[in-house]
Amino acid sequence: MSAAEKLGKIVENRLGSDPDKARGWLRAGWEAENVLFHIAPHRELLPADRYLQQLMMGTMLAPLRHPEESAMVSIFVPCELLQEAELIPYSPEAFSCYLSASFCESCLIQKTEETGISDTLCSYHRTFLGAAESGLLKAPKCVVYTNVTCDANLLTFRRMAEHYGVPSFYLEVPMTVSEASVDFVEKQMRDLKSFLERTTGKTISESALCDRVARSKLSLETFRLVQQKKADKYIPTDLVTPFYSALTGNLLLGSPEEEKYVEMALGDVQRAEKKKGKHIYWMHTIPFYSDAVKEKFLFQEEAQIVGDELSQVCTADFDPENPYRAMAKRLVTNAMNGPSRRRIDNGIRNAKDAGADGVIWFNHWGCKHTLGTAEIARRRFEEAGIPALVIDGDGCDRSKEGEGQISTRIGAFLEMLDRKEGRA
Repeated sequence: MSAAEKLGKIVENRLGSDPDKARGWLRAGWEAENVLFHIAPHRELLPADRYLQQLMMGTMLAPLRHPEESAMVSIFVPCELLQEAELIPYSPEAFSCYLSASFCESCLIQKTEETGISDTLCSYHRTFLGAAESGLLKAPKCVVYTNVTCDANLLTFRRMAEHYGVPSFYLEVPMTVSEASVDFVEKQMRDLKSFLERTTGKTISESALCDRVARSKLSLETFRLVQQKKADKYIPTDLVTPFYSALTGNLLLGSPEEEKYVEMALGDVQRAEKKKGKHIYWMHTIPFYSDAVKEKFLFQEEAQIVGDELSQVCTADFDPENPYRAMAKRLVTNAMNGPSRRRIDNGIRNAKDAGADGVIWFNHWGCKHTLGTAEIARRRFEEAGIPALVIDGDGCDRSKEGEGQISTRIGAFLEMLDRKEGRA
């Protein structure tokens, strides 16, 4: 049994009788992992990705260290205002990934089933709800959420605000991309500023906010450049780094730490070796724990995951001098908002940027947006000249995985890409 599995068993055994002790054990395990990331980082990772590990671990430790300085957010909430209010945002998707890596998701999902939550709800959200309602997570300062893109948000975040008795703010984003929609959301962003000032007692500086949103714009531009420069480079990677970049690129966008990461990544890719093997662009979440996926992509020269769509859901096409409108425009034009063709077109563009030889569309259990779009997406990618594979699974809950089928289908897909290249 691995150290992570032992930690999961300890947390599970103590959760029912003493949630405080369970939380203490969880934090101790994560603190130890954080120390390892600093003193003994994975040597196969490039420097930027080692830094990204540390950055993400610190963000996930924040609600355990200082819950009163943290805010629960849905993943696409523009977080510059929260950062200016000195709150650390964290999301169900991010936190539940770490809980799953600690082998805690099974007992937490069971907790939600006992309260009547359907197993068709996204497992990231079920894990998160279980962590909150079992007492593993303490109350945050506030809750901020939006309807982009997951309908589970409307259940999860309302329930969390009621459970903890903390203030919440809902950003309603129209599905229609228009100036009127941006106007509508811009007003809400200004209202969010007032909400955060009342909730925290802090005054948000307009000039500092402009600077932070300008940093967001630069970080988005730099990250796209990184992805473009990957096209003919070999970037060794694990299964969590692409998703880390997706999480920090939303939760920490606008922060000096995220700016440092993308600048380091640009330097790394410029110095990287020439391309080896196949480039695979991943659509939706990555089942990082899957032995079948590890076998094909974990530090393999034959094939690498060169990007995750969730790290590139918005562009830098906004004016930071009007920060509220800039953040509103990012929400309205988010690739996950509106009709599926916007998401697919965005994926095609980003896959081409990264020199993708193929795309994997991952049907995460419970995600209606992804499941319902899969076949349309497969055809559209192939019409654009990018072979696509659709596979089913779960990015968080191990019990949903079909390892044999995933291994066989990915293996056959990579072989097909090899044959295709041979014919060329």
